This record gives sequence, structure tokens and C-alpha cells, in this order.
Amino acid sequence: MNIVWFTLSAVFEIFGCYTFWKFFRQQQSAWWLLPGVVSLLLFAYTLTRVEVSWAGRSYAAYGGIYIAMSLLWMWHVEGKAPDAWDIAGAVVSVAGALIIIYGANR
Repeated sequence: MNIVWFTLSAVFEIFGCYTFWKFFRQQQSAWWLLPGVVSLLLFAYTLTRVEVSWAGRSYAAYGGIYIAMSLLWMWHVEGKAPDAWDIAGAVVSVAGALIIIYGANR
């Protein structure tokens, strides 16, 4: 179940930050910020649903999932496919996240 919560957290965080990117970097309407704030609140909530004893361990494991989800976002939302270096980095990051998630729950 942790992977589901991490994945939802990543989607909410990436979308929330993307709305700020649209406003500040692409001069889009300030209305973009409203769903962004809601999404960031949902991000914070979903990250607390992860079943680990320590917040720091949750955040560390989440980092690897976030990296992979960010590259999927770049590919599917922004239309830029990840290159071989992006994919290699994501594989290493997800492997580290899985070690933290499942090694800690022995």
C-alpha cells in the first residue's frame, strides 16, 4: 500500500508545483494557483498515510518515487521523453526507495 500512497503523493506534489511553474515561469493566470494549493495540501496528507515509523524514512523513500514520477510527468504532460540518463537515474532512485521501504519493514 505504501507504493500507492507514495505515487499519489508524487502526483499531487508535481501537479501542485506545476501550477506554480505555469504562473511564475509561463505567465499563466493566477487561477492556476488555486488547484495548486489544494493539490499540495493533498500531497501533504497522502504522504502521512505511508506506514513507516519515522517521517524522515518516509521522506527519504518518497524521494526515489518522486524522481520517477517527475520523469513520467515530463514525458506525458510536457511531451518530452526521458533520455537514457534520466531512466538510469530513476532506476537507481527507485531501487533505493524500495530498499528503504521494504528493508525498514522487516
